Amino acid sequence: EVQLVESGGGAVQAGGSLRLSCWASIYTSNYNFMGWFRQAPGKEREGVAAIDTSNGQTYYADSVKGRFTIPQDNAKNGFFLQMLSLRPEDTALYYCAARNRRSGPVRPQDALEAASYNYWGQGAQVTVTS
Repeated sequence: EVQLVESGGGAVQAGGSLRLSCWASIYTSNYNFMGWFRQAPGKEREGVAAIDTSNGQTYYADSVKGRFTIPQDNAKNGFFLQMLSLRPEDTALYYCAARNRRSGPVRPQDALEAASYNYWGQGAQVTVTS
C-alpha cells in the first residue's frame, strides 16, 4: 500500500516561512501529479498547489500565488512545499497527495481538485500567529 507522510509543519509568526515535506513509500516517478491541500477548522479542504511531473507545470490557488512554491527538483521519494510570507489565514492542516500514472492524465482545471488524487498523507499542522 502506498503511503505518504508529511513533515515540517509547526507554528510560525506571520511573515515567516515553512517548508513541508512529503515522503512516499514508492518513487515519485510513479506519480504524474503531486499536490498539496489544506483544511482549516470549519472549512472544506482546498487545493493550494500542484505539479504535473510530466512537464513541470505548476498550479497554485490564487490565495497562495507568489508565496507558495512546489520545487521542480523533487527527491526520488519525496516532494515539498515552500511557504513564504505566511499569514494567519494560512493556518490549517496541510495534506500532501499524489496521483498514480496508471490513473491517466489530469485536466489542468482539475489539478487542484481532491478527486484527481489517489493517495493522501495524514496531514501536518501549520499554525501562523499574528
